[in-house]
Amino acid sequence: MAGSDGTPDPGAGEPQAEPGRSSTRMPRWLHRAFLLALALVACFEFAHWVFDRLVGLLVNVLVSFFAAVAIEPAVAWMARRGMRRGLATGLVMLAVAVAGGGFLLAVGSLLVDQVTSIGHNLPADVNKVVVWVNRNFHTDIHTGDLRNKVLHSGWLRSHLLNGAGSVVGISTTVIGTVFRIFTVLLFTFYLAADGPRLRRELCSILPPARQAEALRAWDIAVVKTGGYLYSRALLAVISGVAHYILLQLLGVPFAPALGVWVGLVSQFIPTVGTYLAGALPILIAFTEDPWDALWVLIFVVVYQQFENYLLQPRITARTVEIHPAVAFGSVIAGTALLGVVGALIAIPATATLQGFFAAYVRRYEVTDPRPE
Repeated sequence: MAGSDGTPDPGAGEPQAEPGRSSTRMPRWLHRAFLLALALVACFEFAHWVFDRLVGLLVNVLVSFFAAVAIEPAVAWMARRGMRRGLATGLVMLAVAVAGGGFLLAVGSLLVDQVTSIGHNLPADVNKVVVWVNRNFHTDIHTGDLRNKVLHSGWLRSHLLNGAGSVVGISTTVIGTVFRIFTVLLFTFYLAADGPRLRRELCSILPPARQAEALRAWDIAVVKTGGYLYSRALLAVISGVAHYILLQLLGVPFAPALGVWVGLVSQFIPTVGTYLAGALPILIAFTEDPWDALWVLIFVVVYQQFENYLLQPRITARTVEIHPAVAFGSVIAGTALLGVVGALIAIPATATLQGFFAAYVRRYEVTDPRPE
């Protein structure tokens, strides 16, 4: 039909909705919205699937990055004196591996000796316990009968069978751990040896105005993380030597191993590390002579005050000093996120973030006149 002016009616060819009834046609945009939602869900599921399978690799790269940042100052110092970065990185990593192997060897020898001593003295200790029980509770227990009951008990047999069945799982875990360690070492070597070239490649994708900021952020991460770890390593050496001298003078067994234990544990485990480090030498000294244990306890307390108020402020004056509560909280958060790996990288990550805040966040003097 045509209108009154002779122009065709645009709705003449379309079916008209009956009065009182609404149109049942869906809007055209609804189809596109439905397809877009499906596409977004599919992309999310695919990204989740990829991330779930690559999370192990990403964690390894993250650990390698912090390890490379930690050894970067030493590698750069050797490279400035004419040594190739690859060789310098290999020497630094070898030194770290030797130090870590020495710590594990010292603590392992201490643990093996204590377990051997316990196994050697176990029969005599069991006899003493049996005699005490018979005397105080009027029982008639014989050590031979007790040993036979334990050896022929059902729970011992079941535990042995379960242990034998879990050997394959333990072996798989060990192999996976060794492979992961070699992966981290390989990434660490390449990140440290090719550090300058890697920085240039990353900065090449940024505009010139942002390149200076990226390089500054990288330098902050290197200086603060490396400085914190090196200051802690120096404090660990001083603490270990001081405690070794005391234990050696008192005649406490395993003085070298205990000195290494006290130095590393007290410096690299925040808040509770001091108590864990001091508890072991005190316990071993107590088995020899209670007076030796008392002297060790006094020395641990006095040295801790000396370190907190005199030694540590001087060594960490040019690096990042992390508050114990912040360090402990970062370790808890790192453990909750990434387990043991998160606990290991929590302190370097916190040192780096604190370095960023110190560089980019402006601070003002507090005008509050109230005393603290």
